[in-house]
Amino acid sequence: MSMDKSLRRKNSLTRTRNVLTRTERVELLKSEDKWKPDQSPFGIPKVRVLKVGKKAKKAAKTEEKDAAKK
Repeated sequence: MSMDKSLRRKNSLTRTRNVLTRTERVELLKSEDKWKPDQSPFGIPKVRVLKVGKKAKKAAKTEEKDAAKK
C-alpha cells in the first residue's frame, strides 16, 4: 500500500520552489545589479527561479577522471 503525500517526511519533500518571497526577490535583484536603493519593494519585476540539478556532481566526477589521466 502506498503512503499518502501528507504523511511523508518533510526532508524527503524538498523541491525547488517556483515562487520566491519578496525579500528573496529583492536579494536576487541586488545580486544581478537590477535593484536601485531608492526603489520600492512593491511592484518589483518577476524573477526567474532556476532549478538546481544534480548534473554538477556528474560533471565534477568527469573532471576528476580527466585530471587523474594526466
